[in-house]
Amino acid sequence: MNTFGNIFRLTSFGESHGRGIGGIIDGCPAGIELDTDLVQLDLSRRKPGQSKITTQRSEPDQVEFLSGIFEGKTQGTPISFIVWNKDQHSQDYNNLKDVYRPSHADYTYIKKYGTRDHRGGGRSSARETIARVVAGSLAKQVLGRHQISIQAFVSRVGEVQLQIPYTELDLSKTDDSIVRCPDRETAEKMIARIEAAANDQDTVGGIISCVVKGVPAGWGEPVFNKLHADLGFAMLGINAVKGFEYGSGFEGTKLSGSEHNDVFISTSEGTRTKTNNSGGIQGGISNGEDIYFNVAFKPIATLLKEQQTVDKENKETTILPKGRHDPCVLPRAVPIVEAMAALVLVDHYLLSKLNSL
Repeated sequence: MNTFGNIFRLTSFGESHGRGIGGIIDGCPAGIELDTDLVQLDLSRRKPGQSKITTQRSEPDQVEFLSGIFEGKTQGTPISFIVWNKDQHSQDYNNLKDVYRPSHADYTYIKKYGTRDHRGGGRSSARETIARVVAGSLAKQVLGRHQISIQAFVSRVGEVQLQIPYTELDLSKTDDSIVRCPDRETAEKMIARIEAAANDQDTVGGIISCVVKGVPAGWGEPVFNKLHADLGFAMLGINAVKGFEYGSGFEGTKLSGSEHNDVFISTSEGTRTKTNNSGGIQGGISNGEDIYFNVAFKPIATLLKEQQTVDKENKETTILPKGRHDPCVLPRAVPIVEAMAALVLVDHYLLSKLNSL
């Protein structure tokens, strides 16, 4: 279960404290001019040590393409790549070898596999998402040829909520802030909230919102591969994600049907909807409006304070983790959300081409 996608497929490999993280992309169309600078930019948005509110692990996260690219263009053959690990402090995890960290995958990995890599969590580490970001960046470049854009941003940290609708925001300013919130005033409050958690040796969660523009009507399947279901599957597979909603989401349950329905209207651009409570998807298929959704992230489970737990012999004990950890995953998770959205959408783009043959 290390492969994602149907036509455009990513298989990832590697561990947090192994030699590196990499992947193989199969099914990418030939002739795509690959801008490696854009791939590296997305990796830089994800990498550790990028600001005062992220982990201070120092990794260059430089991607190296090994196959499938010739003279800057994809060849239609498998694209393999690697990002070498440079700054592992594996000794920081020696005291965790025989104990189960609260809310981590330690216990469940032992029950499933009978063994685990205690150094940084092995495959359960969020460092695995490097492979997703590389593949997603390539997928974004395929979609960009069709004027499709994907922009995620932090909309809530703890109790600090961005109150401005995305339609009134300049999303191009998202990366102007280290917390990746496009509203400066809210961003400063979010940063203060993350710093307060860090000072207390604690962590804080929140929400990342994502807006996709330019998807034409007709992408998605009516039954098992509904577009919103595939997006939910992709987002819920990201480390620390606890929830997904699209369109009006849970707030829409407070409305009556007459309030919630998106009325169709005739415009010079063709058939549109007056509102967009559907989030750009109806019956599992895109309708041409903006696709927007929210992804909920829990507070990171590693706290730099003593906690109760049990060891592998089921004896009660305490742990005091060491190392370098994020007080909040959200700023670094923005490019991961974009990448997973791109992988879903490029797959549905290719499926739509097959459906029209």
